[in-house]
Amino acid sequence: MSEISITEADARRSEEQVLDVREDFELADGVIPGAIHIPMGELGDRLPELDRTRPVIVVCRSGNRSATVANALTGAGYTADTIAGGMTAWTRAGLPTT
Repeated sequence: MSEISITEADARRSEEQVLDVREDFELADGVIPGAIHIPMGELGDRLPELDRTRPVIVVCRSGNRSATVANALTGAGYTADTIAGGMTAWTRAGLPTT
């Protein structure tokens, strides 16, 4: 697992899976287009929704939860990175959200 910049995440998001692990109420702040939303607490039950053959970019609000999830995904055989600064940095930079 590594932490990547918002610029790198934006460039890679069309080729990789973006996993948003925030809670439902946090989504009002915006979601990266095409992101898969699985709250951190539901990941164990919903892991089959992710394609093990494609890298995963994990995002949360600030980066703490995403680091925990990325480590768990790596341990489960996925390739996973996190976005430095999370959605807070993404939206501050004016990158696209839905």
